[in-house]
Amino acid sequence: MSDFWILLTAALVACSCSLLGCFLVLRKMAMIGDAISHSVLPGIVIAFLLSGSRDSIFMLLGASVLGLITVFLIQLFQQSGVQADASIGVVFTALFSVGVVLVSLYTRQVDLDLDCVLYGEIIRVPWDTITFAGMDIGPKAVWTLGLVLLLSSVVIGLFYKQFKICSFDPAMAAAVGIPVALFHYVLMGLVSVTTVASFESVGAILVVGMLVVPAATAYLLTERLGVMIAYSMLVGVISSTAGYYVSVLLDASIAGCIICVAGALFVLALLFSPSHGVVWRKRKQRRGMAADTASHAAG
Repeated sequence: MSDFWILLTAALVACSCSLLGCFLVLRKMAMIGDAISHSVLPGIVIAFLLSGSRDSIFMLLGASVLGLITVFLIQLFQQSGVQADASIGVVFTALFSVGVVLVSLYTRQVDLDLDCVLYGEIIRVPWDTITFAGMDIGPKAVWTLGLVLLLSSVVIGLFYKQFKICSFDPAMAAAVGIPVALFHYVLMGLVSVTTVASFESVGAILVVGMLVVPAATAYLLTERLGVMIAYSMLVGVISSTAGYYVSVLLDASIAGCIICVAGALFVLALLFSPSHGVVWRKRKQRRGMAADTASHAAG
């Protein structure tokens, strides 16, 4: 039964991250998830200091607030003329350092397990359960990630057209009256909540990988956003399932094996994609050169 819960948790993470990752890839903001996963440490510590509890709800709220602050600061620096990658690097390293300082100052005598909070291990998921009305209703991570996936799906579903236009052509979106900045922060808010809800249970490596790799793979396979989202989720679920069984076979890190499988699928797409694949492009070039040679010979 524990295998089922681990696979379900990994699949929920894959679907949640892949759904939002498609929009991040299209916006060239793929590493924003990595920035959020590191910069939320001050929020986790401050939430603990204010509440005096390690309850996940307080941690989630504190981390989510810092996630939104991270996104705001990155956007502010970009609008001030700083390059996008530099903005992300400056903000997340600075905030992560502030978190480390807060930990060293205020939580020395407290068992605040940052390895669990920042780099959680998915194999522990089946044993951290929720009891309701005296009944064990399943792992907390499954319920949390399920609600996060539902929230993201509802918001994206209700405003799919607006998110799509903002991702492909922000100038046109603004011209037709769509509040581009609002939808940007709504998307970043969903990324922040998803990242924070996911990495406590499954680890930062898996979250960041699932935000980027399945979406990048799907990007190579189709030109349509709706199909890209479906492919991205499918790649994520396949990677989660195959990666788990590879980790069992090798007795290795589950998160590491999942992302290795996802990376292998990306390489296959890069090589053999009908529209972007390196192999197909080489074949087309050779056919074109052969046709030119034949036409010159005939002439």
